[in-house]
Amino acid sequence: MRDARSADPTLVLVGGAGAIPLGVDVAVQALAQGRARGLVTHQTNQTATLAATPAVGWLADASWPVDFERPAESAAWARRRAAAGQRFDVVLGVREYAQVATAEVAAAVGAPGNPPEAVRTVRNKDLCRAALGEAGFRQPACRLCHDLAEAAGFLARTTGPWVVKPRDAMGSAGVCRVSAPGELAAAVAALPGPGPFLVEEFVTGIEFSVEGVFLGGEPRVLAVTAKELLDPLFVEAGHVLPAPIPDPARAELAAETSAALKALGLRYGLFHVEAWRTTAGVVLGEVHVRNGGDWIHVLLQHAIPGLELFGLVYDDVLGRRIDESRLVPTRGAAVRFLTAPPGRLVAVRGWDEVAAHPAVLHARCAAEPGMEIGPVRDSQDRLGEIVVGAGTPRQAAAIARELAGAVTFAMA
Repeated sequence: MRDARSADPTLVLVGGAGAIPLGVDVAVQALAQGRARGLVTHQTNQTATLAATPAVGWLADASWPVDFERPAESAAWARRRAAAGQRFDVVLGVREYAQVATAEVAAAVGAPGNPPEAVRTVRNKDLCRAALGEAGFRQPACRLCHDLAEAAGFLARTTGPWVVKPRDAMGSAGVCRVSAPGELAAAVAALPGPGPFLVEEFVTGIEFSVEGVFLGGEPRVLAVTAKELLDPLFVEAGHVLPAPIPDPARAELAAETSAALKALGLRYGLFHVEAWRTTAGVVLGEVHVRNGGDWIHVLLQHAIPGLELFGLVYDDVLGRRIDESRLVPTRGAAVRFLTAPPGRLVAVRGWDEVAAHPAVLHARCAAEPGMEIGPVRDSQDRLGEIVVGAGTPRQAAAIARELAGAVTFAMA
Protein backbone atom coordinates (compact mmCIF):
# COMPACT_ATOMS: atom_id res chain seq x y z
CA MET A 1 0.00 0.00 0.00
CA ARG A 2 1.12 3.53 -0.70
CA ASP A 3 1.43 6.26 1.89
CA ALA A 4 -2.09 7.69 2.27
CA ARG A 5 -0.52 11.10 2.96
CA SER A 6 1.09 11.19 -0.50
CA ALA A 7 1.01 14.41 -2.52
CA ASP A 8 -0.36 12.41 -5.47
CA PRO A 9 -3.99 13.04 -6.48
CA THR A 10 -6.32 11.32 -4.04
CA LEU A 11 -9.67 9.57 -4.40
CA VAL A 12 -12.11 8.95 -1.56
CA LEU A 13 -14.80 6.35 -2.18
CA VAL A 14 -17.59 7.43 0.16
CA GLY A 15 -19.55 4.49 1.51
CA GLY A 16 -17.17 1.90 0.07
CA ALA A 17 -19.05 -1.25 -0.92
CA GLY A 18 -22.11 -3.05 0.30
CA ALA A 19 -21.39 -6.56 1.53
CA ILE A 20 -22.91 -8.29 -1.52
CA PRO A 21 -21.08 -9.59 -4.62
CA LEU A 22 -22.35 -6.82 -6.90
CA GLY A 23 -21.40 -4.07 -4.44
CA VAL A 24 -17.92 -5.48 -3.92
CA ASP A 25 -17.32 -5.83 -7.67
CA VAL A 26 -18.34 -2.23 -8.34
CA ALA A 27 -16.16 -0.84 -5.55
CA VAL A 28 -13.18 -3.00 -6.52
CA GLN A 29 -13.39 -1.74 -10.10
CA ALA A 30 -13.80 1.86 -8.95
CA LEU A 31 -10.70 1.65 -6.76
CA ALA A 32 -8.64 -0.36 -9.25
CA GLN A 33 -9.36 2.12 -12.03
CA GLY A 34 -8.28 4.91 -9.70
CA ARG A 35 -5.04 3.17 -8.76
CA ALA A 36 -4.31 2.56 -12.45
CA ARG A 37 -4.39 6.35 -12.88
CA GLY A 38 -1.98 6.97 -10.02
CA LEU A 39 -4.61 8.01 -7.48
CA VAL A 40 -4.08 7.37 -3.80
CA THR A 41 -7.25 5.61 -2.68
CA HIS A 42 -9.30 6.08 0.49
CA GLN A 43 -12.66 4.58 1.41
CA THR A 44 -15.16 5.27 4.16
CA ASN A 45 -17.80 2.85 5.36
CA GLN A 46 -19.61 1.60 8.40
CA THR A 47 -17.33 -0.37 10.70
CA ALA A 48 -19.02 -3.74 10.25
CA THR A 49 -19.08 -3.42 6.47
CA LEU A 50 -15.39 -2.51 6.32
CA ALA A 51 -14.67 -5.81 8.05
CA ALA A 52 -17.03 -7.70 5.73
CA THR A 53 -15.47 -6.37 2.48
CA PRO A 54 -11.74 -7.18 2.68
CA ALA A 55 -11.29 -7.20 -1.11
CA VAL A 56 -12.22 -3.52 -1.15
CA GLY A 57 -9.97 -2.71 1.80
CA TRP A 58 -7.03 -4.36 0.07
CA LEU A 59 -7.26 -1.83 -2.78
CA ALA A 60 -7.69 1.18 -0.50
CA ASP A 61 -4.58 2.91 0.81
CA ALA A 62 -6.65 4.00 3.81
CA SER A 63 -10.01 2.89 5.20
CA TRP A 64 -12.01 5.04 7.61
CA PRO A 65 -14.94 4.00 9.83
CA VAL A 66 -17.39 6.78 8.93
CA ASP A 67 -21.15 6.20 8.68
CA PHE A 68 -22.27 7.39 5.24
CA GLU A 69 -25.90 7.23 6.35
CA ARG A 70 -25.14 10.31 8.47
CA PRO A 71 -23.99 12.79 5.81
CA ALA A 72 -23.11 15.52 8.31
CA GLU A 73 -20.67 13.15 10.01
CA SER A 74 -19.05 12.34 6.67
CA ALA A 75 -18.66 16.05 5.91
CA ALA A 76 -17.21 16.74 9.38
CA TRP A 77 -14.71 13.88 8.92
CA ALA A 78 -13.65 15.29 5.54
CA ARG A 79 -13.13 18.76 7.02
CA ARG A 80 -10.99 17.33 9.83
CA ARG A 81 -8.86 15.42 7.35
CA ALA A 82 -8.47 18.51 5.16
CA ALA A 83 -7.44 20.59 8.21
CA ALA A 84 -4.80 17.95 8.97
CA GLY A 85 -3.33 18.39 5.48
CA GLN A 86 -5.11 15.58 3.62
CA ARG A 87 -6.15 16.43 0.07
CA PHE A 88 -9.14 14.85 -1.69
CA ASP A 89 -9.12 15.56 -5.42
CA VAL A 90 -11.84 13.10 -6.44
CA VAL A 91 -14.91 12.19 -4.37
CA LEU A 92 -17.09 9.34 -5.58
CA GLY A 93 -19.87 7.17 -4.19
CA VAL A 94 -21.16 4.02 -5.88
CA ARG A 95 -23.91 3.14 -3.39
CA GLU A 96 -27.40 4.60 -3.56
CA TYR A 97 -27.61 5.47 0.12
CA ALA A 98 -24.16 7.11 0.06
CA GLN A 99 -24.99 9.77 -2.52
CA VAL A 100 -25.96 12.57 -0.13
CA ALA A 101 -22.82 11.95 1.94
CA THR A 102 -20.76 11.93 -1.26
CA ALA A 103 -22.09 15.35 -2.23
CA GLU A 104 -21.56 16.70 1.29
CA VAL A 105 -17.95 15.46 1.40
CA ALA A 106 -17.17 17.01 -1.99
CA ALA A 107 -18.65 20.34 -0.86
CA ALA A 108 -16.72 20.20 2.43
CA VAL A 109 -13.34 19.81 0.74
CA GLY A 110 -14.01 21.90 -2.37
CA ALA A 111 -13.83 18.96 -4.78
CA PRO A 112 -16.07 18.59 -7.86
CA GLY A 113 -19.46 17.15 -6.99
CA ASN A 114 -23.20 17.52 -7.22
CA PRO A 115 -25.00 20.14 -5.10
CA PRO A 116 -26.15 18.36 -1.92
CA GLU A 117 -29.67 19.77 -2.20
CA ALA A 118 -29.99 18.45 -5.76
CA VAL A 119 -28.96 15.00 -4.56
CA ARG A 120 -31.45 15.14 -1.69
CA THR A 121 -34.16 15.92 -4.23
CA VAL A 122 -33.45 12.93 -6.45
CA ARG A 123 -33.01 10.63 -3.45
CA ASN A 124 -36.65 11.27 -2.48
CA LYS A 125 -38.94 9.95 -5.19
CA ASP A 126 -41.81 12.36 -4.53
CA LEU A 127 -39.54 15.43 -4.46
CA CYS A 128 -37.94 14.34 -7.71
CA ARG A 129 -41.33 13.80 -9.34
CA ALA A 130 -42.42 17.28 -8.23
CA ALA A 131 -39.23 18.93 -9.46
CA LEU A 132 -39.45 17.24 -12.86
CA GLY A 133 -43.11 18.09 -13.19
CA GLU A 134 -42.49 21.75 -12.35
CA ALA A 135 -39.75 21.81 -15.00
CA GLY A 136 -42.20 20.61 -17.64
CA PHE A 137 -41.27 16.93 -17.91
CA ARG A 138 -43.95 14.24 -18.22
CA GLN A 139 -44.62 12.60 -14.86
CA PRO A 140 -47.33 10.29 -13.57
CA ALA A 141 -49.68 11.71 -10.95
CA CYS A 142 -48.06 10.98 -7.58
CA ARG A 143 -48.96 11.44 -3.91
CA LEU A 144 -46.89 11.08 -0.73
CA CYS A 145 -49.26 9.31 1.66
CA HIS A 146 -49.08 8.83 5.41
CA ASP A 147 -51.85 6.28 5.84
CA LEU A 148 -54.31 4.07 4.01
CA ALA A 149 -57.01 6.75 4.00
CA GLU A 150 -54.81 9.24 2.15
CA ALA A 151 -53.89 6.58 -0.38
CA ALA A 152 -57.54 5.66 -0.92
CA GLY A 153 -58.36 9.32 -1.51
CA PHE A 154 -55.65 9.54 -4.18
CA LEU A 155 -57.04 6.45 -5.94
CA ALA A 156 -60.51 8.02 -5.95
CA ARG A 157 -59.22 11.10 -7.78
CA THR A 158 -56.98 9.39 -10.35
CA THR A 159 -57.08 6.73 -13.03
CA GLY A 160 -55.69 3.27 -12.33
CA PRO A 161 -53.86 1.05 -12.29
CA TRP A 162 -51.50 2.43 -9.64
CA VAL A 163 -48.17 1.64 -8.02
CA VAL A 164 -47.51 1.65 -4.28
CA LYS A 165 -43.84 2.02 -3.31
CA PRO A 166 -41.59 3.12 -0.44
CA ARG A 167 -40.46 6.73 -0.49
CA ASP A 168 -36.80 5.79 -0.15
CA ALA A 169 -35.81 2.24 -1.08
CA MET A 170 -34.14 0.29 -3.86
CA GLY A 171 -34.14 -3.11 -5.52
CA SER A 172 -37.93 -2.97 -6.08
CA ALA A 173 -38.46 -3.71 -2.38
CA GLY A 174 -42.09 -3.19 -1.41
CA VAL A 175 -43.22 -2.06 -4.87
CA CYS A 176 -46.71 -3.33 -5.75
CA ARG A 177 -49.11 -2.77 -8.61
CA VAL A 178 -52.71 -2.07 -7.61
CA SER A 179 -55.34 -2.72 -10.28
CA ALA A 180 -58.40 -1.94 -8.17
CA PRO A 181 -59.06 -0.07 -4.89
CA GLY A 182 -59.74 -3.37 -3.15
CA GLU A 183 -56.07 -4.33 -3.57
CA LEU A 184 -54.74 -1.19 -1.89
CA ALA A 185 -54.70 -2.38 1.73
CA ALA A 186 -52.62 -5.46 0.90
CA ALA A 187 -50.14 -3.35 -1.07
CA VAL A 188 -49.70 -0.91 1.82
CA ALA A 189 -49.28 -3.81 4.25
CA ALA A 190 -46.49 -5.19 2.02
CA LEU A 191 -44.35 -2.05 2.38
CA PRO A 192 -40.99 -2.83 4.03
CA GLY A 193 -41.43 -0.47 6.95
CA PRO A 194 -43.53 2.28 8.57
CA GLY A 195 -43.55 5.89 7.46
CA PRO A 196 -44.73 7.84 4.42
CA PHE A 197 -45.06 5.99 1.13
CA LEU A 198 -45.84 6.84 -2.47
CA VAL A 199 -48.83 6.04 -4.61
CA GLU A 200 -48.62 6.97 -8.27
CA GLU A 201 -50.37 6.22 -11.53
CA PHE A 202 -48.99 3.21 -13.38
CA VAL A 203 -47.14 4.18 -16.57
CA THR A 204 -48.06 2.09 -19.60
CA GLY A 205 -45.07 1.89 -21.92
CA ILE A 206 -41.78 0.15 -22.62
CA GLU A 207 -39.27 0.62 -19.82
CA PHE A 208 -35.59 1.43 -20.29
CA SER A 209 -32.72 2.88 -18.33
CA VAL A 210 -30.24 5.45 -19.58
CA GLU A 211 -26.59 5.13 -18.53
CA GLY A 212 -24.04 7.90 -18.65
CA VAL A 213 -21.40 10.15 -17.18
CA PHE A 214 -20.98 13.88 -16.71
CA LEU A 215 -18.04 15.26 -18.69
CA GLY A 216 -17.17 18.89 -18.12
CA GLY A 217 -20.40 19.21 -16.14
CA GLU A 218 -22.53 18.08 -19.08
CA PRO A 219 -24.40 14.75 -19.25
CA ARG A 220 -22.97 12.30 -21.81
CA VAL A 221 -25.22 9.31 -22.50
CA LEU A 222 -23.23 6.12 -23.04
CA ALA A 223 -26.05 3.67 -23.71
CA VAL A 224 -29.73 2.93 -23.34
CA THR A 225 -30.53 -0.37 -21.61
CA ALA A 226 -33.59 -2.52 -22.29
CA LYS A 227 -35.09 -4.27 -19.30
CA GLU A 228 -37.44 -7.19 -18.80
CA LEU A 229 -39.46 -7.61 -15.62
CA LEU A 230 -40.64 -10.72 -13.83
CA ASP A 231 -44.36 -10.56 -14.54
CA PRO A 232 -46.33 -9.30 -12.63
CA LEU A 233 -43.53 -7.97 -10.41
CA PHE A 234 -41.29 -4.93 -10.77
CA VAL A 235 -38.18 -7.05 -10.20
CA GLU A 236 -35.87 -7.26 -13.21
CA ALA A 237 -35.53 -10.60 -15.02
CA GLY A 238 -32.76 -9.26 -17.26
CA HIS A 239 -31.21 -6.41 -19.20
CA VAL A 240 -29.83 -5.96 -22.72
CA LEU A 241 -27.30 -3.23 -23.59
CA PRO A 242 -27.49 -1.37 -25.84
CA ALA A 243 -31.25 -1.65 -26.21
CA PRO A 244 -32.07 -3.01 -29.70
CA ILE A 245 -34.22 -0.03 -30.66
CA PRO A 246 -34.10 2.41 -33.61
CA ASP A 247 -31.70 5.35 -33.39
CA PRO A 248 -34.51 7.95 -33.17
CA ALA A 249 -35.93 6.19 -30.09
CA ARG A 250 -32.52 6.10 -28.45
CA ALA A 251 -31.96 9.77 -29.27
CA GLU A 252 -35.33 10.71 -27.77
CA LEU A 253 -34.54 8.89 -24.51
CA ALA A 254 -31.05 10.41 -24.36
CA ALA A 255 -32.26 13.95 -25.02
CA GLU A 256 -35.05 13.83 -22.43
CA THR A 257 -32.71 12.35 -19.82
CA SER A 258 -29.98 14.92 -20.45
CA ALA A 259 -32.43 17.79 -20.23
CA ALA A 260 -33.87 16.45 -16.97
CA LEU A 261 -30.46 16.04 -15.34
CA LYS A 262 -29.63 19.65 -16.16
CA ALA A 263 -33.00 20.86 -14.88
CA LEU A 264 -32.37 19.05 -11.58
CA GLY A 265 -29.03 20.84 -11.17
CA LEU A 266 -26.89 17.68 -11.47
CA ARG A 267 -23.43 17.96 -12.99
CA TYR A 268 -21.01 15.33 -11.72
CA GLY A 269 -20.18 11.64 -11.72
CA LEU A 270 -22.27 8.85 -13.20
CA PHE A 271 -26.00 8.61 -13.79
CA HIS A 272 -28.62 5.90 -14.23
CA VAL A 273 -32.09 7.15 -15.13
CA GLU A 274 -35.20 5.02 -15.62
CA ALA A 275 -37.70 6.00 -18.31
CA TRP A 276 -40.61 4.72 -20.35
CA ARG A 277 -41.42 5.27 -24.00
CA THR A 278 -45.18 5.79 -24.21
CA THR A 279 -47.64 6.89 -26.87
CA ALA A 280 -47.39 10.40 -25.40
CA GLY A 281 -43.58 10.45 -25.42
CA VAL A 282 -40.85 9.74 -22.87
CA VAL A 283 -41.93 9.59 -19.22
CA LEU A 284 -39.05 9.82 -16.76
CA GLY A 285 -38.85 7.52 -13.77
CA GLU A 286 -36.31 7.42 -10.97
CA VAL A 287 -33.06 9.39 -11.25
CA HIS A 288 -29.84 8.06 -9.73
CA VAL A 289 -26.46 9.82 -9.56
CA ARG A 290 -24.50 6.58 -9.61
CA ASN A 291 -23.81 3.71 -11.97
CA GLY A 292 -26.65 1.33 -12.76
CA GLY A 293 -27.02 -1.79 -10.63
CA ASP A 294 -27.72 -5.34 -11.82
CA TRP A 295 -24.22 -5.67 -13.35
CA ILE A 296 -24.90 -2.90 -15.87
CA HIS A 297 -21.33 -1.65 -15.32
CA VAL A 298 -20.07 -4.97 -16.76
CA LEU A 299 -22.49 -4.75 -19.69
CA LEU A 300 -21.27 -1.23 -20.48
CA GLN A 301 -17.61 -2.12 -20.31
CA HIS A 302 -18.10 -4.99 -22.75
CA ALA A 303 -20.35 -3.08 -25.16
CA ILE A 304 -17.88 -0.17 -25.35
CA PRO A 305 -14.44 -1.79 -25.86
CA GLY A 306 -11.74 -0.26 -23.68
CA LEU A 307 -14.19 1.63 -21.47
CA GLU A 308 -13.29 2.07 -17.82
CA LEU A 309 -16.52 3.54 -16.48
CA PHE A 310 -15.22 4.95 -13.19
CA GLY A 311 -11.98 5.99 -14.87
CA LEU A 312 -14.01 8.38 -17.02
CA VAL A 313 -14.99 10.30 -13.89
CA TYR A 314 -11.40 10.47 -12.68
CA ASP A 315 -10.03 11.54 -16.08
CA ASP A 316 -12.65 14.29 -16.28
CA VAL A 317 -11.82 15.64 -12.81
CA LEU A 318 -8.08 15.49 -13.45
CA GLY A 319 -8.38 17.24 -16.82
CA ARG A 320 -7.03 14.29 -18.77
CA ARG A 321 -7.91 13.83 -22.43
CA ILE A 322 -11.04 11.78 -23.14
CA ASP A 323 -11.72 10.65 -26.71
CA GLU A 324 -15.50 10.90 -26.76
CA SER A 325 -15.67 9.42 -30.26
CA ARG A 326 -14.79 6.06 -28.69
CA LEU A 327 -17.61 6.19 -26.12
CA VAL A 328 -20.05 4.37 -28.39
CA PRO A 329 -21.29 0.78 -28.00
CA THR A 330 -19.99 -1.48 -30.78
CA ARG A 331 -20.90 -4.82 -29.17
CA GLY A 332 -23.77 -6.22 -27.16
CA ALA A 333 -24.13 -7.59 -23.64
CA ALA A 334 -26.95 -9.01 -21.54
CA VAL A 335 -27.72 -10.33 -18.08
CA ARG A 336 -30.34 -12.84 -16.97
CA PHE A 337 -31.24 -13.50 -13.35
CA LEU A 338 -31.96 -16.90 -11.86
CA THR A 339 -35.15 -17.68 -9.98
CA ALA A 340 -36.81 -20.87 -8.75
CA PRO A 341 -40.30 -21.71 -7.51
CA PRO A 342 -40.82 -21.64 -3.73
CA GLY A 343 -39.92 -24.79 -1.85
CA ARG A 344 -36.93 -26.79 -0.66
CA LEU A 345 -34.15 -27.00 -3.24
CA VAL A 346 -32.99 -30.55 -3.94
CA ALA A 347 -30.47 -29.98 -6.75
CA VAL A 348 -29.12 -27.45 -9.26
CA ARG A 349 -28.51 -28.94 -12.70
CA GLY A 350 -26.57 -27.57 -15.65
CA TRP A 351 -24.70 -24.84 -13.77
CA ASP A 352 -21.12 -25.96 -14.41
CA GLU A 353 -21.67 -26.15 -18.17
CA VAL A 354 -23.37 -22.75 -18.23
CA ALA A 355 -20.65 -21.03 -16.18
CA ALA A 356 -17.98 -22.41 -18.56
CA HIS A 357 -19.64 -20.99 -21.71
CA PRO A 358 -17.16 -18.80 -23.64
CA ALA A 359 -19.59 -15.87 -23.87
CA VAL A 360 -19.95 -15.60 -20.07
CA LEU A 361 -18.40 -12.48 -18.55
CA HIS A 362 -19.62 -13.20 -15.03
CA ALA A 363 -21.77 -15.91 -13.48
CA ARG A 364 -22.96 -16.59 -9.95
CA CYS A 365 -25.38 -19.10 -8.50
CA ALA A 366 -26.16 -18.70 -4.80
CA ALA A 367 -28.59 -21.62 -4.68
CA GLU A 368 -27.49 -24.71 -2.73
CA PRO A 369 -29.30 -27.98 -2.12
CA GLY A 370 -31.27 -27.89 1.10
CA MET A 371 -32.13 -24.19 0.85
CA GLU A 372 -35.69 -23.11 1.51
CA ILE A 373 -36.61 -20.78 -1.31
CA GLY A 374 -39.40 -18.27 -0.88
CA PRO A 375 -41.27 -16.16 -3.43
CA VAL A 376 -39.45 -13.37 -5.27
CA ARG A 377 -40.43 -10.03 -3.73
CA ASP A 378 -37.39 -7.89 -4.53
CA SER A 379 -34.04 -8.14 -6.31
CA GLN A 380 -32.34 -9.73 -3.31
CA ASP A 381 -34.59 -12.80 -3.70
CA ARG A 382 -33.05 -13.72 -7.04
CA LEU A 383 -30.66 -16.69 -6.92
CA GLY A 384 -27.86 -15.44 -9.14
CA GLU A 385 -27.06 -14.04 -12.54
CA ILE A 386 -25.47 -14.85 -15.89
CA VAL A 387 -23.76 -11.96 -17.70
CA VAL A 388 -22.74 -12.53 -21.33
CA GLY A 389 -21.06 -10.57 -24.09
CA ALA A 390 -21.53 -10.98 -27.83
CA GLY A 391 -21.15 -9.14 -31.10
CA THR A 392 -24.65 -7.64 -31.05
CA PRO A 393 -27.33 -6.98 -28.43
CA ARG A 394 -29.71 -9.51 -29.95
CA GLN A 395 -27.03 -12.20 -29.94
CA ALA A 396 -26.19 -11.44 -26.32
CA ALA A 397 -29.86 -11.54 -25.30
CA ALA A 398 -30.39 -14.88 -27.03
CA ILE A 399 -27.32 -16.46 -25.43
CA ALA A 400 -28.21 -15.18 -21.97
CA ARG A 401 -31.78 -16.47 -22.24
CA GLU A 402 -30.55 -19.87 -23.50
CA LEU A 403 -28.03 -20.23 -20.71
CA ALA A 404 -30.48 -19.21 -18.01
CA GLY A 405 -32.93 -21.78 -19.39
CA ALA A 406 -30.25 -24.48 -19.20
CA VAL A 407 -30.05 -24.13 -15.40
CA THR A 408 -32.77 -26.13 -13.71
CA PHE A 409 -33.77 -26.28 -10.07
CA ALA A 410 -35.16 -29.52 -8.69
CA MET A 411 -37.55 -28.77 -5.85
CA ALA A 412 -38.96 -31.03 -3.16
